[in-house]
Formats: sequence, structure tokens, C-alpha cells
Amino acid sequence: MLTIDAPPLNLFSTAVMDACATHIADLVAQPPRAVLVRAAGKVVSAGVDVHVFSGLTPTDAEALWQRLFETIIQPLEGLPCPVVFAAHGLTLTAAFEMALACDIIVANPAAKFGLVETVVGLTPSMGGPQRLAERAGSGRARELVMTGDLYSGETLHAWGVVNILAEDTIDSAWRLTQKLADGPTQAHNATKQIVTAWRDRGIEHADAITPRVSGELFATDDLRGAVASFLTDGPGKASFSGK
Repeated sequence: MLTIDAPPLNLFSTAVMDACATHIADLVAQPPRAVLVRAAGKVVSAGVDVHVFSGLTPTDAEALWQRLFETIIQPLEGLPCPVVFAAHGLTLTAAFEMALACDIIVANPAAKFGLVETVVGLTPSMGGPQRLAERAGSGRARELVMTGDLYSGETLHAWGVVNILAEDTIDSAWRLTQKLADGPTQAHNATKQIVTAWRDRGIEHADAITPRVSGELFATDDLRGAVASFLTDGPGKASFSGK
């Protein structure tokens, strides 16, 4: 579990960004069977601490965004296991962009989401617009970013951005994470690879890599044990080790 805990507003200061990067590096080094990303307190995050931007030159800013992609967004997105994000309350800017890098977003219907960087003359720069466009379409992405408005979990669920609505957001997200961890995490990793291939280079490329990615599952304890238990005990009896 990765918990954002910087009360009272969980602002993404340099320290919070560095802590996220460190914890994500630990997850990359020793991937678990599933990950839950959540926040402590009343809000998920009220956004980035604007002190981070003070005095930056264009070169400084480019280096900052590159570092955040390389240490937070891309490693989180590339974890070889399911990653669930719980949004129980206000989820702005960097936290929303982190959510969009996760596999499944569980949100409270009343939670508010926003990419509000326009208030300081900026555009979201941690991958939010492009990942929002992937989930909801380019028109919705432009609307959400350009207006700087706040959108409810219910609205973003209708748009296809939020996967699951739950009043007991964190508990529901934790139960889902446990369910995914108890399942065939190697197959989930294969699913992520295939979807990523489609996103990067289209359906023909995804088709081209699927035989190899799927074929490699036959060397895993997950598949071998599940097939054996299915044949011996029937469906629903499989256990998975992730190797």
C-alpha cells in the first residue's frame, strides 16, 4: 500500500514527491501481487504545493517534469501487478494524474476531481491530459483541463475515467486490491502488457505480441497450479503464487 499522508491537505511538495518516488522505487524493486494507492485524511490531495514552481526556469521545469515521469508516473504505471487508486475526497492535479496512471480507480460518487493547473497559467504536466484522453476521449480531456472545473466521481464514472463508485471508498478499494492479489497476478501483468502495446502502437502490434506474452504464462506457477487444481478439484479451487 502507498499512502499519501501530508496533513492537512496532502499537498504535493518536493518532500511528498520525493517520498512517493522512493516508495514506488521500492515497489519496482520488489513487486507485490497488487498495490493500493490511497490517502490519509479528509482529502486525497488539494494539489501541488505552488512553492515547487517558484523561481523555476524553463530548463528547471522541464527537468522537474521529466523526473516526475521517470520516478513516479511511468514506474507506477509499469508495475507488473494490478494497481488500484482510492479517491475518497478531493483529488486535484498531481494526485489525479497519479490516479490516471493506475489500472483501476475506485471513487466516492461525491469526490471531486480536477486538473486545475490553469489557475497558475500551467497545463497538467505529469501525463494527465493524455491519460484522461485515453479513458474519456480527447474532447473530454480538453474540456476538463481547459475549464479547470471540478468534476464529481459520479460524472467521471459516466465518462469512463472512474472504474468503480463506492461510498466506502477505501474499504472497497482495499477489498478489490486483496481480490486481485489473490488472483493470477502474472496473467494481470500480461493483460497490462497487451493493453500497453495497443496504446503505444495500435491493435496490430498488440496482436503481434500477444502470442509471446500469453505463451510465457505457461511457464508460471500461477497457470500450472491453477490448471492442475482445476482438473483435480474443479473450478474455483485455484491458488496462485505469482511465479
